[in-house]
Amino acid sequence: MEGFQANPDDGGIAKRLWVKFKNESLCALYTPFVVCLASGTLDSKSFLHCISQDVYFLQAFAHAYELAEDYADDDEDKEAIRVMRKRVLRKLKDQDDLVREWGFELPEVSTCDSATVRYTDFLLATAAGKVEGEKGRGKIVTPFEKTRLAAYALSAIAPCMRLYSFLSKEIKAVLVPEESTNIYERWIDCLCSESFEANASRIEDLLDKLSVTLTGEELDVVEKLYHQAMKLELEFIAAQPITQSTITPISQVQEPAGCNLTLFCDFDMTCSAVDSSALLADVAIIAAAKTDLEDCESPYVHISAADLRATWSNLSSKYIEEYEQCIESIRPSETVGRFDYEGLCKALVQLSDFESRANDMVVHSGVLRGLSQEDIKRVGEHLIFQNGCKNVLQEILGRENMHADIHILSYCWSGDLIRSAFSSGALPELNVHSNELPYEGSVTTGDMIKKMESPMDKLQAFNDILKSRENNGKHTTVYVGGSVGDFLCLLNADVGIVIGISAGLKRLGDQFGVSFVPLFSGLVTKQRELAEGSCSGWTGMSGILYTVSSWDEIHAFILGL
Repeated sequence: MEGFQANPDDGGIAKRLWVKFKNESLCALYTPFVVCLASGTLDSKSFLHCISQDVYFLQAFAHAYELAEDYADDDEDKEAIRVMRKRVLRKLKDQDDLVREWGFELPEVSTCDSATVRYTDFLLATAAGKVEGEKGRGKIVTPFEKTRLAAYALSAIAPCMRLYSFLSKEIKAVLVPEESTNIYERWIDCLCSESFEANASRIEDLLDKLSVTLTGEELDVVEKLYHQAMKLELEFIAAQPITQSTITPISQVQEPAGCNLTLFCDFDMTCSAVDSSALLADVAIIAAAKTDLEDCESPYVHISAADLRATWSNLSSKYIEEYEQCIESIRPSETVGRFDYEGLCKALVQLSDFESRANDMVVHSGVLRGLSQEDIKRVGEHLIFQNGCKNVLQEILGRENMHADIHILSYCWSGDLIRSAFSSGALPELNVHSNELPYEGSVTTGDMIKKMESPMDKLQAFNDILKSRENNGKHTTVYVGGSVGDFLCLLNADVGIVIGISAGLKRLGDQFGVSFVPLFSGLVTKQRELAEGSCSGWTGMSGILYTVSSWDEIHAFILGL
């Protein structure tokens, strides 16, 4: 089996698929509907329009369960599905009363939205055995064939239940308990309830059980159906009509004139999944090993591959040890109670001196000497990126209504490596600001053209770029990074987004009064302020940085679903 691989240590298939696609589900949090709902400012007409669609979902669930019950071969499974169907029918019957308990009245007439139709049509077709990619099997005869179709039906329902359970808990976590002013809290509580969670878990447990006898090919179909159901449900949430002003996604907030965006990104471990210095070390060691074998003459003093590997190891160990010592030495003895930007800048000057000395050590060691430009570019072309990173950058540059610039600000020693990494992903050449390795012919000299060694260097480049765009009108600046070197840019950007936060960044931030707030929570607060008339948009130097776990969240925040 080349597709879905079951791992007995990962739980059942339902759990594994939820984990696999959870980053996509996070995107629903950033839709205008969910942000407004969580802030308690959602227009009640928008809310009632959304829940008026429940009847169409419930009717589709009931029919899908009926078909799945017919397919199930085991009496126990039939009974479990029958109970699920009865719950749905009871909810259909009690829907009006339930909405009244939440403090609302459903409209007398509702129409089925196109996004609702896309999901319900998909569910009913799946439950009827009309599954794309399934080979024609003729009449369903064997118990195994029936079980397969029952599993397919549940795989199209399970992610919807789990998604709403997840979203409601995330929303509940950002409510302000002492205020209790969110008029939708009763509805949120209903989705957060133990009974709702139990229902979601029962569907997942039964899907797990029905999937045990499926072949590898059939498990792949289950995965595809699960993922498609998830995407259709996300599209439904994103399609909910909103009449009020919203804070997200920022690409749409500035319409109709279009969004003027300057996006800044760090490279190592922000865009890339591996550190560029480790890649350059590999290039150097492989080149040295080749020279060892060929015993060829070189204009430079040759270092054997073994010696070069030892030198790289020593440099790396020394850097890590002294970096930690430097971070500890620049931390104030007591935590600052307020955001202290000036104190942070003074502390980072000492770190800048350390980074400069560390680069000098690398140059003086000779480890960067004799690297082929072709080899460096080849490594860049095969570099592994963080999931979703390239997609976000491509879409930002490709959107017609966005007037966007993207700048990479990096301590990386080789701009060639960065440029070749992005050129391999159908991205136009980005603006790269980094150090450079000089060449004699097409081979590195071992020296370094130092342009980006400190947080101050990054901030200077950041400010120079913004100054060059002053005549382009009002625009939003977003900086994405996760290391101490990004600190000043993160704080000066309108929106500083921390991904893959380093321990050093968190320690220093805590000491100098910087707040690290999950981006979703920050959006909810901003939306509440917007409704109250106290929000003037995104501005830097607030002392607040916003944390995310993936580029999918950044995509949803900037571009939407």
